[in-house]
Amino acid sequence: MITVKEASEIVLNNIQDFGTEEVSLEHSVNRILKENLTADRDFPPFNRVSMDGIAIQFESYQNGHGIFEIEGLQAAGSPQKTLKNKANCLEAMTGAVLPKNTDTVIRYEDTEIENGQAKITIEEIRFKQNAHQKVTDRKAGDILVKSGNIISPAEIGVAATIGKTHLKVAKLPKVVIISTGDELVEVSEKPLPHQIRKSNVHNLWATFLRWGIQAEKRHLNDEKEEIRKGLKECLKNFDVIVMSGGVSKGKFDFIPEILEELGVQKLFHRVRQRPGKPFWFGRSDEATVFAFPGNPASTFMCANRYFRPWLRASLGLDSFEYQYAVLEEDFEFKPDLTYFLQVKISYQKDGQISAKPIAGRGSGDLANLADADGFMELPRGQNLFKKGDAHPVIIYR
Repeated sequence: MITVKEASEIVLNNIQDFGTEEVSLEHSVNRILKENLTADRDFPPFNRVSMDGIAIQFESYQNGHGIFEIEGLQAAGSPQKTLKNKANCLEAMTGAVLPKNTDTVIRYEDTEIENGQAKITIEEIRFKQNAHQKVTDRKAGDILVKSGNIISPAEIGVAATIGKTHLKVAKLPKVVIISTGDELVEVSEKPLPHQIRKSNVHNLWATFLRWGIQAEKRHLNDEKEEIRKGLKECLKNFDVIVMSGGVSKGKFDFIPEILEELGVQKLFHRVRQRPGKPFWFGRSDEATVFAFPGNPASTFMCANRYFRPWLRASLGLDSFEYQYAVLEEDFEFKPDLTYFLQVKISYQKDGQISAKPIAGRGSGDLANLADADGFMELPRGQNLFKKGDAHPVIIYR
């Protein structure tokens, strides 16, 4: 049995590069950018009016001129107009080109307009105020967004500004989630007394969807040849296989044996943790395999603790940063295992995160996942974890 630290290192030493692809701007949100976004022209590309008002020549104002005849209007999106008489002004709208022979804009709120004249009503005017100067933001060729960023609405706006209809992004892996076991029936069915409805596969599917992965769902019964055939097909057609159940030492837990028969190299099988001790991880030339235990809390914890950091690293993102929370009460755990304690999270006024232990009934207690907000990772080697102690947490809400 290996430690959580060793398991994490093995997982992160076996990341995959899935390549890149181009997607439309509309379908690129939350994807990982794989190209630099560069300015295709200066920004702003012209001296730009930044407030509705009147455009004047500052020298005129300095010379004591306070009332300006209005020559016309400079609208946003219209060709640049020219102020003919420096003692006059042009009305100018936000976003418009600053008219030629003007350099300063006074807001409408700071003027009185009557009978075709604009009177300045404030004491102080600054040279070039409300006139956003050309190339003061970025110049043509500057990198606006670096490759490797997650594409948010901010990056979408930048891409649209520079005319990018399509973006190069990290290709997402093809993932299949496989549930196993004869005791499982579809969600729509009424289980017999010895059966339960499938839940883990839907839990994982929803979890992966939040991380941008649209996974497929499959089910394999506890029949050796069916498992062999199903896994062989999935190894050919998917980049990642995520399994729930069938990895313990039961008489129908064929998965580890069959995976190795099919050429998947076992990198580890058991981790010194609870929940999630019988966790099988391996890879072949074709795919990476995460075979989690069948109990709901085990499956869900392992997906968050191991699969998510692996996915981020495979897509070229920085390593996963864990938050820390403070225990609200003492907690005792005696086995020499890393324990992932289910906790209810609260946020204090000083920014501190607090974690209240949520008592469950073991790793099969699915409802307890809905009562909690995350897992607190308690290190092995100690029995008592005191109120006020800080430990890393995986927050899943």
